Amino acid sequence: MDAPSLATPGGISDPGLIKLVNKLQDVFTTVGVNNPIDLPQIVVVGSQSSGKSSVLENIVGRDFLPRGSGIVTRRPLVLQLINRESPALSNGDEQELVGSTDKAANIDEWGEFLHIPGQKFFDFNKIRDEISRETEAKVGKNAGISPAPINLRIYSPNVLNLTLVDLPGLTRVPVGDQPRDIEKQIRDMILKYIQKSNAIILAVTAANIDLANSDGLKLAREVDPEGQRTIGVLTKVDLMDDGTDVVDILAGRIIPLRLGYVPVVNRGQRDIDNRKTINAALEAEKNFFENHKAYRNKSSYCGTPYLARKLNLILMMHIKQTLPDIKARISSSLQKYTQELESLGPSMLGNAANIILNIITEFASEWRTVLDGNNTELSSTELSGGARISFVFHELYSNGVKAVDPFDQVKDVDIRTILYNSSGSSPALFVGTTAFELIVKQQIRRLEEPSLKCASLVYDELVRILTQLLSKNLYRRYPSLKEKIHAVVIGFFKKAMDPTNKLVRDLVSMESCYINTGHPDFLNGHRAMAIVNEKHNPTRPVQVDPKTGKPLPASTPARAASPTLGANDDGLGNGGFFGSFFAAKNKKKAAAMEAPPPSLKASGTLSERENIEVEVIKLLINSYYNIVKRTMIDMVPKAIMLNLVQFTKDEMQKELLENMYRQNELEDLLKESDYTVRRRKECQQMVESLARASEIVSQVQ
Repeated sequence: MDAPSLATPGGISDPGLIKLVNKLQDVFTTVGVNNPIDLPQIVVVGSQSSGKSSVLENIVGRDFLPRGSGIVTRRPLVLQLINRESPALSNGDEQELVGSTDKAANIDEWGEFLHIPGQKFFDFNKIRDEISRETEAKVGKNAGISPAPINLRIYSPNVLNLTLVDLPGLTRVPVGDQPRDIEKQIRDMILKYIQKSNAIILAVTAANIDLANSDGLKLAREVDPEGQRTIGVLTKVDLMDDGTDVVDILAGRIIPLRLGYVPVVNRGQRDIDNRKTINAALEAEKNFFENHKAYRNKSSYCGTPYLARKLNLILMMHIKQTLPDIKARISSSLQKYTQELESLGPSMLGNAANIILNIITEFASEWRTVLDGNNTELSSTELSGGARISFVFHELYSNGVKAVDPFDQVKDVDIRTILYNSSGSSPALFVGTTAFELIVKQQIRRLEEPSLKCASLVYDELVRILTQLLSKNLYRRYPSLKEKIHAVVIGFFKKAMDPTNKLVRDLVSMESCYINTGHPDFLNGHRAMAIVNEKHNPTRPVQVDPKTGKPLPASTPARAASPTLGANDDGLGNGGFFGSFFAAKNKKKAAAMEAPPPSLKASGTLSERENIEVEVIKLLINSYYNIVKRTMIDMVPKAIMLNLVQFTKDEMQKELLENMYRQNELEDLLKESDYTVRRRKECQQMVESLARASEIVSQVQ
């Protein structure tokens, strides 16, 4: 049988579809970026010894694949077979045939590599050498592998239009210089190709092993468990033991596949060593199936010519089914990459000074907008911008100040001590204002810490807003500009914090420096004394004469008894503040009137008078402290707004212009990031490729 019979099968329809997919593959391969479109293609998988290379060479009809021990295919080979009539003879082509080492070389068949555009390889031995050279250029001479494909086109009148991807053969045990994880590397590469829904899996298996042990079929079933897009190729059918055949497999009784199985007979290693031609091998294959008792009745469904026709038909039908989806994906991807390219902006910008000026103006405008709450991109899920500052003022600071309790640090015994100290050498006749003012001033100073903390929290919120504004693509594009704006604005904030903190401290100092006991909301001393007296001596009800109904005169109290000396009371009030010092059992020690100790502290229980005095002081402190709290809750946010928030709104643009608009620095600020340059190039390549792909698919109705 002659090889040309491959190209003349019956029922081939619309070979232009496969050419269309070839064009799409070329479009996406030349740009050097990942193909976003899942194109229909036939992926060849199998173990190292399954005979993949021989199957491919039989389909092409020429020897062109590298051979040897170990992993020979170390990069995916995208093989595009293009059927064409014999071209007109040209002088250039005649020159190519002179000195060729390939005896079968002719001007009707040649190969072209995508990485060497325009160069025709009529000598298929040179195609083999170029595959080896290009492989080593990528992965070196060791046994490593690479996912970067080699694209080879073969033009011949003896082939059918097909797109095949040859992958490294599955291996189990690393040999020689192979990486330790070589099995996983190959497996991952194969899965990446065959898990795509548009891939037809060509699983090559040696017929002389148990089908259940087929590495290719096992991997195919992982991604195609129903066998909907897997076609089986059974090699080495001629090497099976006598009396055995693959009829049960072909009938789908072992592992059924929707696309079925095709048995083939390849050249053995001895045939290859003896330079047996492909044509002779195809003739021998034909004779084998026609004369074998198990296959002679179905010989027209066996062998490489049938496999090629079947693959051609399967691929064309698959392309027809997937073409609408491919068009839709190309369209959506083109839109996506076009939008990203627009967001990255053009590489040529124009006048640097104008650009910087526009960016500064826009930034200052956005700053005011976010703080005022006029942002068009308002979130419905969380507070942002000025709303967070309002939360700091009216929730965090307000509740923080209200939570300060003046009596969590000043206890009743401390107030008593202050009262005694403030009255000097003579016990006070009335509740002294000195003690009240002293305690109030101490407690007012405690409000300085939460007030400064409030300013610090607002500063943090401003930094947060700055970070959000600088996260836009524009500033990602210009890292130097982003860094400069960030540094200038942070410096601006810090500069504004000094007068802000000073004003907050001054507010606290103002409150502590002058205690306004004339404040209309303040509970004065007389009112406080009346409240405490009422509590300790509640007014007794007036007694009424039951007969007349008139109030009875108050009974005259008995004359107070003369004071007597009790066990713990010497008549001098020593049962209170100083009681503990004279309650010693050693009366002689007390009589000796020893000098007071170096540290004299209150230790006795409070007397009734001391209790009343302490309660009056506490009422006055509480009343005045609440007035101060209300004032601080009102005034501190105003101070922070004036010297920090409003100041940045008014002066932001001026500050940026003063620090950034310098003629000698403008070009440096607009230096694009490596990411932007690289990504723009990738997007441009994708847009060009997708636009070209869109043109190609639009030609098919």
